[in-house]
Formats: sequence, structure tokens, C-alpha cells
Amino acid sequence: MATTQLIDGKAISEQVLSEITNEVQALKAENNIVPGLATVLVGQRKDSQTYVRMKQRAAARCGFFTVDVHLEDDVTEEKLLEEVDALNQRADVHGILVQLPLPKHINEAKVLKRVLVRKDVDGFSAENMGNIALLGGAPKAVPCTPAGVIELLKRTGVQIQGKKAVVLGRSNIVGLPVSLLLMRLDATVTIVHSRTQNIDAEVRNADIVIAAIGKPEFVRGSWLKPGCTVIDVGINFIEDKTKASGHRMVGDVCFEEAKGIASYITPVPGGVGPMTIAMLMKNTLNLARLEEN
Repeated sequence: MATTQLIDGKAISEQVLSEITNEVQALKAENNIVPGLATVLVGQRKDSQTYVRMKQRAAARCGFFTVDVHLEDDVTEEKLLEEVDALNQRADVHGILVQLPLPKHINEAKVLKRVLVRKDVDGFSAENMGNIALLGGAPKAVPCTPAGVIELLKRTGVQIQGKKAVVLGRSNIVGLPVSLLLMRLDATVTIVHSRTQNIDAEVRNADIVIAAIGKPEFVRGSWLKPGCTVIDVGINFIEDKTKASGHRMVGDVCFEEAKGIASYITPVPGGVGPMTIAMLMKNTLNLARLEEN
């Protein structure tokens, strides 16, 4: 039975944030530029409020300038677009984050497209995604969770070049961009999804497994190739009467079964999540540098 090492996303994210803090201080001293991050929150969703607070705390720690736009649930699409336009015009704002999901009466795609590419801190624009797909392309920002996945692999010392990677899930937010990033690093990549047959057989071939399919404990230990690396992007809640809340958070991989088979694995929570916020800060810093030039 193999010894499985945890990939500590909290510790690695702390390293990244410390590096960013030092770089921000240098940028301010040398060029008098302070990276600016604007967050746009619509409504009273507790989870969205929590995510925004976490992002604002990280921004403050890194020494960023921040703008907080909070609108009511019933805000019109027109008013929301006006707020985005105003942020687009601000020279002190380098990155604009629109917290999703938005209320159903608002067209999310329309709002996201309104954010200027040079301020697309989430990296979701067609231009940024296209530049990830193009060999030699230079995106201004890379989607944060996929970027965090790659950072975890690199800083853990996992070899990517020439290895077989299986990505479970094909979303624009995680599955597709992380697949493209892995290919840019010379991995051989297979994407599996809800229409894929014999998913377990595909996963058994993988040296690197990226699980982002949104199904609790979907990937079983028996599916894993001994010695593989598992990055679990899933955030799911299952019933657990031993918890005060009545539930607990689990990933897309059955963690207990994967232990002893995988050589490395990310925990849930404490794996990919902290890295997503750290990479958001890195994108903001990079966008501020682009404005400098």
C-alpha cells in the first residue's frame, strides 16, 4: 500500500500570497502603482457574501486597493451594467470580479462580457480563453481555479510533461481551461464528462486525475492508478448527523478509498479552494502590471 501525501492548499496559498505581497510593495515603491480589485455582489446569498469577504481579506493582506459594490437582489440588468461600465472607466481598478451566480432576471453572459478584457480578473473572456487554447498565446488572466490546480502540481513537484492526465468535467470555469493548461505543459489529456462511457476505465490510465464533475465521492479508489496524483476540485455537501450543521463537505473523489493508492491528493476542504483566491490575487497583480506598460 502506497503512502499518500496530502497537498496542503492552505500552506501553498500562503506562500503565493506572501510572494504577491512582496511584489506589490516593490511595484508601489518603483512605479507608484497599487493593484486595484473591485468586487460586485448582487443580493444576499450567504455563500456569495462569504466568498467576497474572503477575496477582500486576501486583497487587503496583499496591499491592494479595493472597491466593494453591493447591489440588491432586484437591481435591474441596466443598473448592474452601468456599475460595471463605471468600474471599467476607473484607472485605479485593474481587476473587476462579478460574483456569480447572479439573480435569474439578469443575463450573466451579458454582464461578464461587459467587463473589459484588460480588467477580466476571472480570465473568463473569449479572448483570454482563446489565448490559453492557442500555443504561444498570452492570456492577460487565467481562470483562477485551473491556475490554482497547476500551481499545486508545480509546487508539489509533480511531473506533468509526458504524463497522462484525465480531467473529469468540461465546464468553462474549470474542466476546459485546466485541460488546455495541462496540454500547454505537455501532458496528454483526456476529458471525461456525463456522456463518456466507461469513465472508470479512462481514470485508471491517468497519472494525474483532476476531478471537477460536481458529484460527491464519484471517483472511487478502485478507479485510481497506484501512485497517481489526485487534485479534487469538488465542493459537495452530504448528510452527516454527527455534525452540528447536519452535513459535511466532501469532494468529487472518495478520499478514504484514495488514501493508500494515490501518491498525492488534495483534501476537501483545504486543497484547491485557498489556491483559487490566491490566483485571483495573482491575476490582479498581473493586470496592474499590464496597465503600467
